[in-house]
Amino acid sequence: MWAVDGTWERVFTALMAQADADEDLNWAVSVDSTIVRAHQHAAGARKKGPRRANPTTTPSAGPAAD
Repeated sequence: MWAVDGTWERVFTALMAQADADEDLNWAVSVDSTIVRAHQHAAGARKKGPRRANPTTTPSAGPAAD
């Protein structure tokens, strides 16, 4: 109810004004890593350096016997 009627906004504004008047206002930013998302292609990015050749595959002799 306090959020809806604006009570928390008034409390926050008053606290900010008091901290600013006391020259005690210090902005520090913290980012919670649980909300930071990487781009969808970020996980599969190629590392720097030469590319390794694909391993040679050997064809099978035929279908597997059951």
